[in-house]
Amino acid sequence: MYQSYSAHDSSSPHQQAIYQAEPSTVQTLHSIRARVQYVGHMYKKRYVRIQTIDGHVYDGVIVNVDQGFLYLHTRMPMDRRAFPGSAAYSDVILPLVLYQLLVISLLYT
Repeated sequence: MYQSYSAHDSSSPHQQAIYQAEPSTVQTLHSIRARVQYVGHMYKKRYVRIQTIDGHVYDGVIVNVDQGFLYLHTRMPMDRRAFPGSAAYSDVILPLVLYQLLVISLLYT
């Protein structure tokens, strides 16, 4: 669970906090994480399209969800120089950070 940290904590004189999230931001991130974990568990083993807050889009099957990540089994293009003239793909498990997910859409095959 979230452990409170104070930027003015004097327990270590060799460190200085240069960034500290506002308590309301921390609470929002906890809420987002819980909601995405729930959705990930509900749609585990289903084919989905995921868009991140940075605009990246991935299609694949949700294989697991844990405290901080959603794991998506997807096919990623390989370096074409290794196989000239072919469309080479590799199956990968892509870990996606829960609070960076913007849209999860169920895809029908």
